[in-house]
Amino acid sequence: MILAVVALCVYLLDQIAKVLVVSNLYEGQQVQVLGQLLQLHFVKNPGAAFSIGSGSTWIFSIVGVGVLGFVIWYAPRIRSTAWAILFGLLLGGLLGNLTDRLFREPGFGVGHVVDFLQIPLLPAIFNLADVAIVSSMVLFLILSLRGVGLDGRQPAEEDDEPEDDDAAVEAEAASEAHEPRNPQP
Repeated sequence: MILAVVALCVYLLDQIAKVLVVSNLYEGQQVQVLGQLLQLHFVKNPGAAFSIGSGSTWIFSIVGVGVLGFVIWYAPRIRSTAWAILFGLLLGGLLGNLTDRLFREPGFGVGHVVDFLQIPLLPAIFNLADVAIVSSMVLFLILSLRGVGLDGRQPAEEDDEPEDDDAAVEAEAASEAHEPRNPQP
């Protein structure tokens, strides 16, 4: 449920922002929002990041559909809120850019993605879908480095719990057998 809500919010924010940009700016126009720190710069990107592969837009559409299928197939296994947010960010961002590739000019599967955010730290112009995708990757690194599983547990938590009652009894008996016995006076 969390995954779907996050994905829907990301998708709607991305698509609304793109509609506003396309209807209020002309291609190539730059508008300072926070001086040089944040600018709106409307471009249509036929490729991936930095317009790489601009002649292969259809490949990005196929890969996007494949990743979409994987996320939907994998979603029922997720039991962790953090992982659900991660996959929601990824799904919403993927759907945002895939919608552009499928339904924008110049045609189905080869549409150009609307990009409009520019900050001086990055040489790229990007959109909210890209922000969500990159955020999901950062969250992926954090969860992976911390060892958080899809169920939300970390390996140390899993080791603390005995697998069954018989194993707990055996472990307790083994520890008692190795304890030194003090003779009673």
